[in-house]
Amino acid sequence: MLDNSRVVITGVCGSLGQATAEKARHSGAHVIGLDIVDTESAANTDEYRQVDLMNRDATLECFASLGKINVLINIAGGFAMGDEAFDTTSEQWDSMFRINVDTMRNATMGAVPLLKAEGGGAIVNIGALGALSGQASMSAYCCAKSSVMKLTESLSAELRHEGINVNAVLPSIIDTPPNRRDMPDADFSQWVTPAQLAEVICFLASDAAGAIHGALIPVRGLV
Repeated sequence: MLDNSRVVITGVCGSLGQATAEKARHSGAHVIGLDIVDTESAANTDEYRQVDLMNRDATLECFASLGKINVLINIAGGFAMGDEAFDTTSEQWDSMFRINVDTMRNATMGAVPLLKAEGGGAIVNIGALGALSGQASMSAYCCAKSSVMKLTESLSAELRHEGINVNAVLPSIIDTPPNRRDMPDADFSQWVTPAQLAEVICFLASDAAGAIHGALIPVRGLV
């Protein structure tokens, strides 16, 4: 499905990043992992680069060193809730936008010239099913992920005629250790697993999804 493709995955050290890297490698890809984690290598990758994707200059420098790429999968991001939209002391707004929007946009800035040089490729982003509408005590996260979704649609409109597919998946609750820890009374069997989500991501990254542009695809499990 991704035979001989050079696939960049941001946030590769997290649960979803690892599941996606593993699926991509099993599909024939050469995986280049990017993350802020200070380590010499990351599992399920062929190359690893430590980079702060919130830093635009550092991100652009990193991408300039990668050579050719065919796919960018923007997984780097984060979640926080609890603060109300009118809370004057909250730092969640800036944090959620930096972690979710700036990382995605900076990586995309670095990747697009490389994808154009190859005559096309794919970008897959991570939105959120819960951000399709505003939620109490989640305004920062909902607004940030809504921006990711609208950026996905805008980028698709700008790049589809350059041979670059841009789409996003919208997961519900992903079955990860942090989510289990934060919601111990939930029915984990209803959640979408990282492996299930990785299947959809890698499909969107492949030539098989060549006719799909600007799609926001819910991947909700049984929630």
